[in-house]
Amino acid sequence: MTTNGKIALFLGGALFGSAGLKILSSRDARKVYTHITAATLRCKDEVMRHVELVQEGCSDILADAQELNAARDAEAEAEIIEDAQTAEADVTEA
Repeated sequence: MTTNGKIALFLGGALFGSAGLKILSSRDARKVYTHITAATLRCKDEVMRHVELVQEGCSDILADAQELNAARDAEAEAEIIEDAQTAEADVTEA
């Protein structure tokens, strides 16, 4: 590429960059940014609502599982006591 071609590309890039900055900082662009930001915040609120619903469901599942384990432990303890009483009765009879 020749020197004139390089200079032309540099000047074209600088011109395009300057025009791009003007477009990006225009009043219309700010309105677009505002609408996009507002939509993003609404989306975030909706996602957080769904996260809270999932967390509530998980809390319910955890509570149910803890109750189930407590009932299972109580049954196992009752069986151990019953087995011990049966063994004690067998020893007394012998």
